[in-house]
Amino acid sequence: MALDRWIALIILMICMAYGYAAFFTLDVGLPPFMQRNAIWPSTFPKVLVVLAIACTLIILLGQGKGEAGPKEGDIDYRRLTDYKLGQALLLLAMMAGYALMLRPVGFLISTVAFLTISAMVLGERKLQYLLPITVLATGLVWYLVQQVLGIYLRPLPYFLGTGG
Repeated sequence: MALDRWIALIILMICMAYGYAAFFTLDVGLPPFMQRNAIWPSTFPKVLVVLAIACTLIILLGQGKGEAGPKEGDIDYRRLTDYKLGQALLLLAMMAGYALMLRPVGFLISTVAFLTISAMVLGERKLQYLLPITVLATGLVWYLVQQVLGIYLRPLPYFLGTGG
């Protein structure tokens, strides 16, 4: 079986477990006044489960590709060492580090650092362009989330006394 079908099979099993929870356990403790509503808290998970199961079944039951090898541009899982796997793993580790540093370091510093370092890992070397772009993008996102949406994001580290 091809790699995409194995992945689809794993996703199908996860969706079936999630679907069981969505259809049979999420709405058990609903108060009586909510049971008469047209939309329950489990409505969106149910829609997601149905769509995900349909997509995985299309992949699993789809016709064979008919070609022996991968086409140009396809990822060949037998030659994973030919790809830049180190960059991808480093970016994943950096994403986890960014998530851990977001609260103690603050949104502005951690986001500028993450965007700058990740762009350098991907090959950008012109800091005179990179730093202003990351600072501007980070400031714009912080302004939109903080001021427009009204969601508090700690902009700076704890020790600078930014509240929260």
